Amino acid sequence: MLILTRKKNETLRIGDDILVTIVDVQGDQVRLGITAPKDVSILRQELYEAVRASNTQAAQTVQNIDVLTLLKNAPKK
Repeated sequence: MLILTRKKNETLRIGDDILVTIVDVQGDQVRLGITAPKDVSILRQELYEAVRASNTQAAQTVQNIDVLTLLKNAPKK
C-alpha cells in the first residue's frame, strides 16, 4: 500500500487517466473528487463487497434451481 500525504485542493494521478483531488477535509472525513474515463468503475469498498456478495448469492440460487429442476425432470425408475 502506498501512503501519501495531501492537502486540500491537491491532486494525485493514477496512470494517465485518473485524477484524485482532495476536495475538503473536516475532522476525520475527507471528500475526494475523482476524474476518470467513463469505462472505469468507481465504487466504495463496502458497496463493491455488497454487490459481489449479492452476485454470488444469485449465482448459487440459479445453480440450486437448476439442480432442483433436473431432479424433478429426471426419469423415474
